Amino acid sequence: MYILVIAVILSALKYLEIGPVANMDWWWILGFYGATIVWWAWADGTGYTKRKAMERMEEKKQARINKHKEALGMAPRKPR
Repeated sequence: MYILVIAVILSALKYLEIGPVANMDWWWILGFYGATIVWWAWADGTGYTKRKAMERMEEKKQARINKHKEALGMAPRKPR
C-alpha cells in the first residue's frame, strides 16, 4: 500500500512539474506502479493477505472474550 501512495504522490508531482520529479522520466514513476502490482500478486499468491486478515480477526475475537470475562469477574486468558 505504501508503494502505491508513493506512486500517486510522484505522479502528482510529475504532472504538476514540482521539484526534481519534474525532470524524471515517466518510466520511473510507472515502475512504482509495477512494483505495487508485483507486491499485491505476491501477497495474494502466498496467502500473506489472508493470513494477516485472520490474525486481525483472532485478535479481535480474543479481545472480545477477555472483555466478557472481565465483565463476569473472571481473569482473562493471556494471548498466545
